[in-house]
Amino acid sequence: MKQLETIKELINQGDINKAIEALDTLLTQTDFAPKDEAYYLRGNAYRKQGNWQQALNNYQSAIEINSESPALQARKMVMDILEFYHKDMYNQ
Repeated sequence: MKQLETIKELINQGDINKAIEALDTLLTQTDFAPKDEAYYLRGNAYRKQGNWQQALNNYQSAIEINSESPALQARKMVMDILEFYHKDMYNQ
């Protein structure tokens, strides 16, 4: 789908806010079919912003729609990153 390719380019170019706005618009359309891919891309955009919780939420939405989504691996990756940090070391 051409719209998703354009959004992927926005994310790759670092125009994250514009990509999220475009994805928000797509996801509100009832006739938009590849919602799992849109949630996955929105998760990637939020991950690039460092908004881990929103990234996880979007990956989970993609997984609920399509259990074979690449969001499954992305979600695991984010969880591994978050579990790696030792929070107490940063609170000194």
